[in-house]
Amino acid sequence: MEFFSAYDGTKLAHRVLGDGPTVVCLPGGPMQACAYLGDLGGLSAHQRLIMPDLRGTGQSAQPKDPGTFRCDRLVDDVEALREHLGLDRMTLLAHSAGANLAALYVSRHPERVDRLALITPSVLAVGVTISGEDRRETARLRRHEPWFPAAYPALEAVTAGRGTPDSWQAIAPFFYGSWDQAARAHRAAEDGQRNPEAARIFAADGAFDPDATRTALARFGSPVLLLAGEVDVAAPPRAMAEFAALFPGVRPVVQPGAGHFPWLDDADRFVATTRAFLG
Repeated sequence: MEFFSAYDGTKLAHRVLGDGPTVVCLPGGPMQACAYLGDLGGLSAHQRLIMPDLRGTGQSAQPKDPGTFRCDRLVDDVEALREHLGLDRMTLLAHSAGANLAALYVSRHPERVDRLALITPSVLAVGVTISGEDRRETARLRRHEPWFPAAYPALEAVTAGRGTPDSWQAIAPFFYGSWDQAARAHRAAEDGQRNPEAARIFAADGAFDPDATRTALARFGSPVLLLAGEVDVAAPPRAMAEFAALFPGVRPVVQPGAGHFPWLDDADRFVATTRAFLG
């Protein structure tokens, strides 16, 4: 890990993997340490990946002000990282909830981003609605899987607002293209990588202004990749198409058979897609 200081003196960590053109990779969660990204399916063989632990996660320090966990306030940490790396412009790759941070960063500093890759992105920052039926329809593509009879009623409870901790645990297979040993190990490791307090504050009141963000993204002229997973209940392809349409220069891709972590489901396809975009 390498370290730098944020605007308020908080000591922040980032991991450096691989060689090649630099890509700054914002993790999701929200507020999950970057370890779950691994090497993004081997992308580090072709790119120099900079993976920050957002404040209060992983090896980054806890801030004095918990209010700085709010997504819009994290933008200044991304800018501090860019300055620390000595980059005039940077390529951003953001996964899941990290896409909210990327969208706000692009809105505030469009001239600092030369390419933007959004991987199974969250939609809070742009106000796209994902209905319960969107999620259930995507889930039903998995109806022939052996775990489906137990997982689907739990998903129905979650999407109806009646989810319990057991329900959330039961729907874990829906987030992976294959509920195999690697997926189970990845899911088990996630629990210890997230900061629950920071996650609660991430989307607190005032964090997002979707109308303003949409307006800013419509003016963003750099290339954008939006990669969705065909069977991802967290970011269903229909909602991802709506998100992609907000950008003037977007390349939308749906990775077949992929869930929320497409680099785990088909690393070769994920790397080929992202490399083709990153150039």
